[in-house]
Amino acid sequence: MTDTDVTSESPPPEVPVAGSGAAIRAAAARIADPEQRVLERIEEMRKRKPRMRDDAITMSHGAGGKSSHTLITALFADVLSNPVLDQLGDQAVLPIPGVDNLGLAVTTDSFVVSPLFFPGGDIGELAINGTVNDLAVGGATPVGIAAAFILEEGLDVELLRKVVVSLRAAADRAGVSVVTGDTKVVPRGKADKLFITTTGVGIVELPQRSAMARVRAGDVVLVSGALGDHGATVMLARGDVDLEAESLRSDTMPLHGLTKALFDEDIDVHFMRDATRGGVATVLNEIAQGAGVAISMNEDSLPIHDVVRGVAEILGIEALYIANEGKLVAIVAEGDAERALQVMRSRPEGAEAAIIGTVLPEPEGMVFIETVFGGTRVVDMLQGDPLPRIC
Repeated sequence: MTDTDVTSESPPPEVPVAGSGAAIRAAAARIADPEQRVLERIEEMRKRKPRMRDDAITMSHGAGGKSSHTLITALFADVLSNPVLDQLGDQAVLPIPGVDNLGLAVTTDSFVVSPLFFPGGDIGELAINGTVNDLAVGGATPVGIAAAFILEEGLDVELLRKVVVSLRAAADRAGVSVVTGDTKVVPRGKADKLFITTTGVGIVELPQRSAMARVRAGDVVLVSGALGDHGATVMLARGDVDLEAESLRSDTMPLHGLTKALFDEDIDVHFMRDATRGGVATVLNEIAQGAGVAISMNEDSLPIHDVVRGVAEILGIEALYIANEGKLVAIVAEGDAERALQVMRSRPEGAEAAIIGTVLPEPEGMVFIETVFGGTRVVDMLQGDPLPRIC
């Protein structure tokens, strides 16, 4: 685990959670000098431009952590750089010629989950919901999806039919159609049964109401529900974790109804992102680095089911790093935080929503968690890949 403990030897005073940076300064004041230097070193390293040092791709490059971030920023974004791509959002927004107040939101994703079917979902449902959610967190209304299927020679046709039927049902529930696609077959042993790639298109009002540039000190961090259910479910389904949890199910679901409700209630949403690979910890690190802020979480406020905590303990990571497929992180203005929480909890997708933290002005690019024991701990991105092929 990549967290750095910075807990003091004696119980510290209660840390204020405010938008002035007081929380971080109070925490820093009780940190011993060597540990303070560690924090300063981390902050310094965060400001450096990532460099691709690996000679070959490893599973870590697909895990959503540090290796993924480096691959994307130091290779793909560097080579393909343009004003739209450089925003590195869950979706790109393109202008519609002749239309001033609307933009075309576009997103693409690939799904390689193993097993193909798991409690609460399957690869087909996952492909639709994941695509819809990438559009939704940008404030877009989904209007169409393209789906490409990579099939391995020998794949059972009835299994494929079951996936496609589930994909269609998920699209119907989300109110979107699969409007085009592609199919390729590779020789036996050259794939693992079935992979799906999707591209989603939506319409978004301009200027966008949800954008990284709007995140500022004083904002409040919310999550739409319990964290880590999907990743933990998949790990249990393929036997990677020796734990009994018959009640645990994937949280895969479309979230565009929830995001629309927030906007319809005129909540001042500054930024949203669905917490998939790498979990909430990775999302918050990306936001902190992208917006040049710090984020402080309260461990007591994190909505995590006990069985997910158990899976995390067995894997030796925090539940914050486990993927979700039906949960989002929302950064909202401080004055709208309680109202945003009420709107989320009024819908089935947000029944377990919670306020989990605050955006602070410094130190830039850092994410902290205030523990139940009164200490403060840095929450970094994961380097390795303890949860391969969960989406």
